[in-house]
Amino acid sequence: MDSVERVREHFTESLVTKQQAMETISEAIAAGGQLMSECLLNDGKILSCGNGGSAADSQHFSSELLNRFEMERPGLPAMALTTDSSTLTSISNDYAYEEIFSKQVRALGKSGDVLLGISTSGNSENVIRAIKAAHERSMRVVALTGRDGGSMAGMFQPGDVEIRVPATRTARIQEVHLVVIHCLCDLIDTTLLGDAQ
Repeated sequence: MDSVERVREHFTESLVTKQQAMETISEAIAAGGQLMSECLLNDGKILSCGNGGSAADSQHFSSELLNRFEMERPGLPAMALTTDSSTLTSISNDYAYEEIFSKQVRALGKSGDVLLGISTSGNSENVIRAIKAAHERSMRVVALTGRDGGSMAGMFQPGDVEIRVPATRTARIQEVHLVVIHCLCDLIDTTLLGDAQ
């Protein structure tokens, strides 16, 4: 297979995965957007976390809320738990890497807040522990997963929302997660500000 054909295969697989996701997770995305909007309308905040590409996605999401997405508006309270290297390394050093998000959730989260937990496999132990900590703090959870949902699939409580991408390849799951993040940002903006477009 030549390079151009290989590139075309990536695009085709991405398009097919997104089409399948649109059919299966649109309702869950809408529910997640509603949950996050209610949180923000009630003076809550959204904490987000993930590893690797999912860490980048959590930062992308929080920056869209803190700054702006597509509408001019005041900043919204959101924080990625992946960005403070001193906190991350001290928790890893003094306790364990698996605790880097859960300790922050326990310190920063409160009832009414939302945790956005991102894991393509659903098996990231530090995200799993963050979800447990969020439940301890009476927070609700929106989770972006893939494959079969992994260990996270059995953790959700009433009021939580799992948005599980129907794919097994990490790159394709991450590509859909990005679309989901943009959908959530749009739903938050239009719920808080109305559809100005």
